[in-house]
This record gives sequence, C-alpha cells and structure tokens, in this order.
Amino acid sequence: MAGEPAPVLVERSAVVRADAATVHALIDDFHQWVKWSPYEGVDPDLKRTYTGPDAGVGASYSWSGNRKAGAGTMIITESTPERRIVLDLAFTKPFKNRNVTTFLLEPVADGTRVTWRMSGKQNKLFALIGKVFSMDKLVGPDFEKGLRQLATVAEKG
Repeated sequence: MAGEPAPVLVERSAVVRADAATVHALIDDFHQWVKWSPYEGVDPDLKRTYTGPDAGVGASYSWSGNRKAGAGTMIITESTPERRIVLDLAFTKPFKNRNVTTFLLEPVADGTRVTWRMSGKQNKLFALIGKVFSMDKLVGPDFEKGLRQLATVAEKG
C-alpha cells in the first residue's frame, strides 16, 4: 500500500560465556544497562528516570540527553526468566518512532546465545535516510557493541 511505513528489522546475536540467569538479570533491570548499553556513553549528562518495579514487566526507563542521545522511554512488556525479554521502545527526540525490542536467550554449550532484535515501522525520516543507509547498517553496529559489552559484564560474574 502506497505511503505505508516500511517494516524495520535489525538483529544481532552473540554467545556470552555466562549462564542465562546472569544475562537475563543484566537486561531485565534497566539500572544495569549503564554497565553495558552501547548508548550510555553518548551523553555524559544523560538524564535517566526509572519508574515501576526495579526489574521485569512494568519496569520503565526514560532518558533525555543531547542531540545524539535524544529522548525516549522503554518499558518491559514481557519477561520470561532465562529465555526472553520484550521492550516497548518509544523515541520522542530527535524524532518520534516506536519499535519492539526483543532479547532472546538460548542456552548453548559454552554459555548463552543472546539475540537482540528490534522490529517496527520506519517513520518518514528513516524512510528517507534508508534510501542512503539501511537501518541494519545504522543500528546493527550498536547492537554488536552492546552484545560485546554485555558479555564483558556478564562474564565477570
């Protein structure tokens, strides 16, 4: 249908040499994200607000920062111990957009395979940017960095 936003899917996976419970705890509690999220370092003056429970369904994290950090909110909408965490991700600045972010955890021989997936629809700005750069190329490297940092924190125990 003409004019309908195009779907977006960005996904990266990595094996973390830690058990699924350790990895789940680092993702399920937004307070822990400062240790591993690739977005935490983009604004040293980032304002963070946590509401709801400390972890799990209903936990909410809002941020507001410089032009690079932007502003938005994440809310955990599903949390299955050691298996899956689903977030509703809403950006408010520098653009408005809404996506679903899913972390899948799968036990493997040497730890936990973590898959970080973001899906949604492109807003008009990203549809325009997408003609030059794909969302996968824009966001994928951030996911890769975040998974490396998550592994570093989780593997320290």
